[in-house]
Amino acid sequence: MSIALSHVNYIYDEDTAMAHPALIDVSLEIPNGQFVGLIGHTGSGKSTLIQHFNGLVKPTSGYVLFDGEDINGEGYDKKKLRAKVGLVFQYPEHQLFETDCFKDVCFGPKNLGLPEKEVELRAYEALKMVGFDDEYFYQSPFDLSGGQKRRVAIAGVLAMKPEVLILDEPTAGLDPKGREDILNLVARLHEEMGITIILVSHSMDDVADYVQRIIVMNKGRVAYDDEPRNVFRYYKELEEIGLAAPQVTYVMKELAAAGFDVDSEATTLEEAKNEILKVFKKC
Repeated sequence: MSIALSHVNYIYDEDTAMAHPALIDVSLEIPNGQFVGLIGHTGSGKSTLIQHFNGLVKPTSGYVLFDGEDINGEGYDKKKLRAKVGLVFQYPEHQLFETDCFKDVCFGPKNLGLPEKEVELRAYEALKMVGFDDEYFYQSPFDLSGGQKRRVAIAGVLAMKPEVLILDEPTAGLDPKGREDILNLVARLHEEMGITIILVSHSMDDVADYVQRIIVMNKGRVAYDDEPRNVFRYYKELEEIGLAAPQVTYVMKELAAAGFDVDSEATTLEEAKNEILKVFKKC
């Protein structure tokens, strides 16, 4: 099931003196099963873009297609769409509201009209899938740590059995260990379930080791759209729009400039490690 945008424009406060474009002529396609990093600084349009993917926002002009159908067409079932295209918000508090974690995760599948046993089974499986401990099942989600809240929020979407999982800044506010745990969880979900992942972030370091493709947004437009290695070649241009390449990129560039025979375009820690070990072996 692919998501495609064709010449999408979105204007905030249209027909007012405060009108300003958030998306400008955006065309792209995300095929089934791809792991995509959507990168951009604050105000670049990335959050507005993902709200188009499941119909939370309707474009001012242009088309959004899911599996070839216009999601804003007359009679299109957006409730069914939102079960297939799940969105985990940046702040889990915005989607957690029940008295305990288990009830919260049950909410989505219950709204699908499923039998109670199926609802509870889905909720249990989703919570275990995200590594949530049984002892916290009946605890208030608001008493949890930031990382635990995110796990519950992700489980709530997974219980709907989506084909696409969108995560808006899932590591925001977490310490390095918490960030690593969440990113490893997302990577495992992609590998084991084969679902499409769209990971929104402003940090190249957060996505460099995980994604297959990076879409960079800048001032409402797609600035770059390619595999990480090719995007990071433009690290100087990325700096000009308020972003940066991963630390690995800078380290490898400096080693190459110092005369070491390394691949200066290595993008992951594993690639960098192998390149540095190769130099040591030669010495």
